[in-house]
Amino acid sequence: MKKNIIGALVGGFLIFIWQTLSWTALDLHRPSQDYTAKQDTILSFLNTHLDKEGGYLLPAVPKGSSFEDATKLGEQSQNKPWATIQYHKSLNSSMNEMYLNMVRGFVATVFMVWLLCWILGKWAKASFVNIFLACLFTGLIIFINEPYNQFIWYKIFDVRAHLIDTLASWGLCGIWLGWWMRR
Repeated sequence: MKKNIIGALVGGFLIFIWQTLSWTALDLHRPSQDYTAKQDTILSFLNTHLDKEGGYLLPAVPKGSSFEDATKLGEQSQNKPWATIQYHKSLNSSMNEMYLNMVRGFVATVFMVWLLCWILGKWAKASFVNIFLACLFTGLIIFINEPYNQFIWYKIFDVRAHLIDTLASWGLCGIWLGWWMRR
């Protein structure tokens, strides 16, 4: 149990640090959060025209519309602009909120690596290479399940950054766990 906890704490820390660098100093995710000089106009327009917080796909049909209505809208929308919007009425970027989000992110990452350590701990005689590959494959499963599937449907602009994050962070975690779990 102690081996899994230490493995998860250090492995989670390595992934957390990589993610922090990826989103900040390395700025790999810039394509998904780029700047527009018209941001004030757009936000004012959204605030005036959206009644509630939520995720929006434009164009879309109202809930309960028929399949025929959805198909018709799809045909009318071909080769025209479209967007996905994650709209929030208020930004809370206080230091307390930031620290809370960082703690929650770190705990989630440690828990995720602990789950993998639990599985790895069940292997009788795992080699460094097998543990390393298990970590990379875990990262790839996570990547394929979320960012890549999102890219397939919604063409997110930072899918390559997510792939780099997967290979780098889970590779670092795999090097650590490959050494640690075999001790």
